[in-house]
Amino acid sequence: MERLSPQDAAFLHLEDAVSHMHIGTVAILEGPPPGYEALGRMVRAHLSRVPRYRQRVHFVPMALGRPVWVDDPDFDLGYHMRRTALPPPGGDGQLRELVGRVMSHQLDRAKPLWEMWMIEGLSEGRWGLITKLHHCMVDGVSGSELLAAVLDTEREPELPAPADWQPERQPSGVELAVHALARRAVSPYEQVRAVRAATRSPGAAASTAAAAVRGLWNMSAVVSPPPPSSLNGPIGPNRRWSWARSQLSEVKRVRGAFDGTVNDVVLSVIAGGFRELLAGRGESTQRDVRTLVPVSVRSAGEHGEYNNRVSAIFANLPVGIEQPVERLAAVRAQMEHLKHSGEAVAGDVLVSLSGFAPAMLLALGLRAATRMPQHSVNTVTTNVPGPQRPLYAAGRRMLECLPYVPLGGHVRIGVAIFSYDGGLAFGVTGDYDEAPDIDVLCRGIEHSMSELVAAAERVAPRRAPVRAARERGARGKAPARS
Repeated sequence: MERLSPQDAAFLHLEDAVSHMHIGTVAILEGPPPGYEALGRMVRAHLSRVPRYRQRVHFVPMALGRPVWVDDPDFDLGYHMRRTALPPPGGDGQLRELVGRVMSHQLDRAKPLWEMWMIEGLSEGRWGLITKLHHCMVDGVSGSELLAAVLDTEREPELPAPADWQPERQPSGVELAVHALARRAVSPYEQVRAVRAATRSPGAAASTAAAAVRGLWNMSAVVSPPPPSSLNGPIGPNRRWSWARSQLSEVKRVRGAFDGTVNDVVLSVIAGGFRELLAGRGESTQRDVRTLVPVSVRSAGEHGEYNNRVSAIFANLPVGIEQPVERLAAVRAQMEHLKHSGEAVAGDVLVSLSGFAPAMLLALGLRAATRMPQHSVNTVTTNVPGPQRPLYAAGRRMLECLPYVPLGGHVRIGVAIFSYDGGLAFGVTGDYDEAPDIDVLCRGIEHSMSELVAAAERVAPRRAPVRAARERGARGKAPARS
């Protein structure tokens, strides 16, 4: 039995009839598709790597404590692995519709919170694999690690024999309540321990505290809502989904010409996509689109832990800037400022403090609090680096991996970015009724990227001599003496 972290529990409590808190990916694999049984053997062989796949959430009576993970005594892999097919010709439009329908339904809380859908019948002899995981299980970064754990790194690996597994005894409601009360009784002691730990490294503690104070001050500006827009408003339970494609090599070409980071380029082209979307809706583009940008605060030693370690910053996408290079420069300057603002640290500190709140108050408070920020942001953009090596499923190579991000509150469109094996995919989720035109956003993203690449190619000949001079200067420097 393991208790959910405060942040994991938050994603569980935030879910309601229209805000479905599952994340996902859509993998496109080379054909021919394997047999359903062969795919099941692969997943079963790797289940021991991911204990969460055989655990379900157990709630504490009267919400006296955070929910706990317990082994599912009735775990049935066949329930979680599902099979479907597209009718001919199996084109992109049919795949988009299928994924939208699959993601429009909540996961069953009485069972482990994941599903995997095998999709046959894709065009060009390909097949697909939808993974659907509740956000309380993983954040985006650990979710990409989880995907790598379930798939193979070789075309024909030697699959380990499925490990013997016996579910642990199910705790009773009385046991959970007593355990929660006992933990609450010792939490003052835990706070004293945290204070003592901070005094042993006062420099680090002071630096974190200062960053948190700066971040809270900067985050206070988010309380003021952005201008009214069709991007915000009530949502329903049904979803649309589409995607845009690029290559990491294109992003690197743009970075080489104009500096900045991968994330700067990504946010810049998304801003261009929203510019085209708003223009297509007949709305003014002389504005910013405010986005919540999740930021991983997972330390180097925390990889391999499948829980949530994510905070957020708030950025303004400058859709009012028409020229793509100027738009990129504005994003780069803003993100450089946000790096030093402390917003991500402040968000992480707030989530950590929530661990001391009684679970019932935490649940009510989170629902109230999240309604405020989602009136204050127009969209969510999350960028997750994925594996840069080929992955395989039952001997078939994964050609690309397209991400899915959930919607909540009053946000009608969200964008997820995922990189895999040199490719860069933008997955766009929209409310089915209020965002029927998300393809306009996707094509706008691809158009903005092509504009930046063309601009980079125009300036590349002028920058090449400068780079060469810098490299010669670096080679000519004498090594430092110790």
